[in-house]
Amino acid sequence: MEELKQIKLLNELGIGKKTIARQLGISKNTVKEYLLKEQSNTTKEVLASSRLSDCHSFFPYCKEELGRTGVTRQILWAEYKAKYPSGYGYSQFCEHFAQWLEKHHATLHIKQQPGDKMYIDFAGDKLSIVDPSTGEIQEVEVFVSVLGYSGLTYVKACPSQKKEDFLPCITNALEYYGGVPKVLVPDNLKSAVDKAGAFEPEINRDMLDLGNHYNMAIMPARSRKPRDKAWVERMVAIVYNRIFAPLRNRIFTNLPELNQAIAELLEVHNNLSLQKRKECRWDLFEQGEKELLQPLPQERYELKEYQKAKVMKNSHVQLHKDRHYYSVPYKYIGQMAKIIYTHSHISVYCTNERIAYHIRDYKAHKYTTTKEHLPSTHQFVSDWNPDKFISWATRIDPIVEKYIAKVLENKSYPEQTYRSCVGILSFEKKVGRDRLIAACARATQYGSYNYKVIEQIINNKLDRQPNDDGQGTLPLHENIRGPQYYK
Repeated sequence: MEELKQIKLLNELGIGKKTIARQLGISKNTVKEYLLKEQSNTTKEVLASSRLSDCHSFFPYCKEELGRTGVTRQILWAEYKAKYPSGYGYSQFCEHFAQWLEKHHATLHIKQQPGDKMYIDFAGDKLSIVDPSTGEIQEVEVFVSVLGYSGLTYVKACPSQKKEDFLPCITNALEYYGGVPKVLVPDNLKSAVDKAGAFEPEINRDMLDLGNHYNMAIMPARSRKPRDKAWVERMVAIVYNRIFAPLRNRIFTNLPELNQAIAELLEVHNNLSLQKRKECRWDLFEQGEKELLQPLPQERYELKEYQKAKVMKNSHVQLHKDRHYYSVPYKYIGQMAKIIYTHSHISVYCTNERIAYHIRDYKAHKYTTTKEHLPSTHQFVSDWNPDKFISWATRIDPIVEKYIAKVLENKSYPEQTYRSCVGILSFEKKVGRDRLIAACARATQYGSYNYKVIEQIINNKLDRQPNDDGQGTLPLHENIRGPQYYK
């Protein structure tokens, strides 16, 4: 390398090839070859410099034309090649154009389409509420949303940027607009993106679920590319002037009170005429954007939680968080199921198919059962409750009704009580209505209220004996054998 550099230096000084070769101790042909190669490289550099210069001279035109409807970089590159046939290929053209834009701090004008994008972010600064009893100051986050076309803005204070607070803010914004845009553009905060990236950020499951619920594409702003969210960043700056500043000397003791004040100032902001225009944001929204939004779904989005559970032998799964049991079809007994639940309902899935849906019940150790989920032999049992047995007894006779009511009062374990009632009332078919009424009357006289007493009265035919005042008789209970025992 040292020799090659010296050849170049000596040649530039006008020294001949023979002298250079002799001075450096190399052949004349070596000097010739190097100088030819150097000349060729110089020519290439000149050509490359000229090509880059031509390209740069074409870029201001490209920037201006890209703002026009239907014009793409592919079209502009074709025009460039027609003008400079020896110019760059498409990929190099685009790369140099991007570098030129970056160097000149140029941004492309993106024409916002009505109903297309909704931008969301949290303000960098925070508002606060004060605990009236302790005087403790709690800072709260401020969520900002803006529609790309009309600029209609939604602002709401919330406790944190966690998904439990962030996702409901998005839902509230959509309900404020009364419709759904095609694309949601969030920042790369953790509640929206699992892993930020310049090209394909990994959107988290809950954010995707919200997008799917509202049929809305999620396109996070690129990491460290503030131009991607310039629309909402500019709106945050306006929010500081029109909401933060007027509230700076006011004290709020709770979040609803603060949000009410924000809502009042927000309406003033959305109804102000735009600079150099007569219309306000609400006007632009009503005239050109509202009708292009997708309709809101019937159900509001709720954050989902997930749990796995094995279907028990009684055709139920347990939601561990509430310790409540929900039925599933009995054919899934013994299989693993996935429970997806929200604040208001739960769904049970097996092999990616929903097998059960229930309204959520927060009562611990209780059962929510759909009769059709149980085997036919268990469906009758699923209907057992005090009202059922009282109604059944009433249809037979008031004496039986009073007796069953006493049976229901005397047992602490419901299932045992219900079985006793079924046994007693079943005697209507076995021995007839009159004998059951008489047996209940005699058992009431004894003050004994259970299945065994009724069974012994009927088996011993005591229901057929005339009633007396009870003197000289012993009350029947399950430990009295009766005359049948000695036969």
